[in-house]
Amino acid sequence: MSNDYLKRTLTSKVYDVVTETPLDYAPLASAQLNNRILLKREDQLAVFSFKLRGAYNKMAQMPAEDLARGVIAASAGNHAQGVAFSAKRLGARAVIVMPVTTPQLKIDAVRNLGGEVVLAGESFSDAYEHAVTLMEKEGLTFVHPFDDPDVIAGQGTVGMEILHQHPGPIDAVFIPIGGGGLIAGVAAYIKQLRPEIKIIGVQTEDSAAMQRSIKAKRRLSLQDVGLFSDGTAVKQVGVETFKLTQKYVDDFVLVDTDAICAAIKDVFQDTRSVLEPAGALAMAGAKKYLRQHEISGGTFIAITSGANMNFDRLRFVAERADVGLAREALFAVTLPEKQGSFLRLCEALGDRSVTEFNYRISDKNTAHVFVGLSIHSESEIDQLEQHFIDKGFPTLNLTNNEMAKTHLRYMVGGRSDLAHHEVLYRFEFPERPGALRRFLSSMSPEWNISLFHYRNQGDDYGRILIGMQVPPADKKIFREFLSDLGYPHWNESDNPAYRLFL
Repeated sequence: MSNDYLKRTLTSKVYDVVTETPLDYAPLASAQLNNRILLKREDQLAVFSFKLRGAYNKMAQMPAEDLARGVIAASAGNHAQGVAFSAKRLGARAVIVMPVTTPQLKIDAVRNLGGEVVLAGESFSDAYEHAVTLMEKEGLTFVHPFDDPDVIAGQGTVGMEILHQHPGPIDAVFIPIGGGGLIAGVAAYIKQLRPEIKIIGVQTEDSAAMQRSIKAKRRLSLQDVGLFSDGTAVKQVGVETFKLTQKYVDDFVLVDTDAICAAIKDVFQDTRSVLEPAGALAMAGAKKYLRQHEISGGTFIAITSGANMNFDRLRFVAERADVGLAREALFAVTLPEKQGSFLRLCEALGDRSVTEFNYRISDKNTAHVFVGLSIHSESEIDQLEQHFIDKGFPTLNLTNNEMAKTHLRYMVGGRSDLAHHEVLYRFEFPERPGALRRFLSSMSPEWNISLFHYRNQGDDYGRILIGMQVPPADKKIFREFLSDLGYPHWNESDNPAYRLFL
């Protein structure tokens, strides 16, 4: 089967629609990491993503009668555009089933390529099930986004180009993973010709289906996946992609949202191109891996897999990039509620640049101040925390506190004596009309909403912080409510930032 993938990749049809993408040197990232960093620019393809390769190769290899019946795919993003583009080129009908939560930008992109868009369900899984039903009903041919040998071989041409473009030493290639099609194809090709090159998979900490499956030695299905890197938000990897990854991939690295935002900024500074979160995943992984292992003087390649960025999302990326680049630290600083305290705190800050300063009176004895400070390196964070403590100000580091970064810094308020039996939860809602109404109508009328924060961040989903007054006797009903609702959620009731400020 391995040799079969080598042959499939070498004989793929992708070059009917694809020209070799550049392998660009990234001077600023290279200097920052003390290694030679090269970017494989898959974001420069016709649909701004590598997905075109696999979709076209699959469809171009189909028997004529299968293609003539038309094709169907389930996708909320780049695979949809790859299938629609390929169908237009091959003169075939293409039906794309997308979740109803899909942004209009992506729907329009598929329609502009001649694809017939069908909206069904709230997740990829729902869309996939509807696509299978339509396929059987209308006799269409299914084009899987990753778990198909021809799709995998099409993505494998990325690896073929890398070896052709850089015949010299390569220490490792960093590859983003969603369902596994890209890493399976690239690894199967490179490892058979250059086994000394390490293949390192990169996933987000909240969507690590492949890494967890490899660790468990069987395919696992995640209950929830983080949606920020939507191009890699897959609950279960493919059968074939799992097998190839298990055989050929050397290591994995997991990164968070802040690291991805920082990597988007890094690539922009080197190329003046704006990647989507999944597109910057490999760069984020390379940075973390090289620093963790204290590697220098090597040559490393990161595949920039896509650039279908929703413009409105850039505000969020810009806000979080400085935390990811270790340019901003966030603290909760406690000081006595008396004259001169603020002056003492300002003196303790010295000449440092303040990025955030939030305060509201809430207690007659102490004040809790939310402070953001510009820093130059991550090592300064612990030093600053200790500096405040030494000056007599109890301090809590909030730099890695998701609730504080997403919600608290934008809120004004304080504790309330009225909020009895309050539980605090963070939710990710589909960003569409009716999502909040569904939440409220599912809630027991006995539970009062005591806190609410939402801020539009240009995502495909909304991030919401809600406080609800749930009597202890209703705990079991409340758990059932959360389960039936099905929205990703996190209990923040014990979050120290909540205890201090809200």
